Amino acid sequence: MKQLILIFSVIFSIVLSAQSAKDIIDKNIENSGGLTNWKLLNTVQIQGRVTLGVNDSYPIKIYQQRPNLTKTAIVMGGKETPVEGFDGKNGYAMNYAQNKLQQYTDYIPENFDNDFIDWENKGFEAELLGKEKIGEQLYFKVELTKNVNKTIYFFDVKNYMLFREIKKDEILTYSDYRKVGNLLMPYRIESSSPKKDSDYVMMINKIEINKELPKNTFKF
Repeated sequence: MKQLILIFSVIFSIVLSAQSAKDIIDKNIENSGGLTNWKLLNTVQIQGRVTLGVNDSYPIKIYQQRPNLTKTAIVMGGKETPVEGFDGKNGYAMNYAQNKLQQYTDYIPENFDNDFIDWENKGFEAELLGKEKIGEQLYFKVELTKNVNKTIYFFDVKNYMLFREIKKDEILTYSDYRKVGNLLMPYRIESSSPKKDSDYVMMINKIEINKELPKNTFKF
């Protein structure tokens, strides 16, 4: 009888540990606020400071509105200077060689939500690649694939919060999660790239959600 109980205990522990990519993504969404609350998110306003390289540090404001409207502005002398964004039709980015904002008709805006929110309906396939140790911490490693595009996500094995996102040309690392309304959001975002020419660290001091934005917010 003891041996039979031991066998069932082993089988039960294996079943519990046999998590899928879907299980991990679902747990992340649940622990960070729940799918309903993420889908009820319509606007985001971010204030903080971005550091480029070693010494270049600027106050920054970011505005986002569903489905894909966005504007990033540097604040100088109390005045906002847009450096990138999408107005729903065209994209804009600062041409630093000419020191002016340039319009791009082929600009591809990012989705308002992370790809792994409602990922199945977006046509992604998810695969759990196992666990990987980064520093002293262990993370679930999940890959999302759609056509030829692949992104790898690292989720904390203890609380399932997103730690790192590896795209084709950029690595994003998230930390310092804090409660914003019913959601948990990172207040520190670090970006690195193979060429190291666009690396930055963003330290956020304020996030406001679901506030009505002025109609001219995304006018460039």
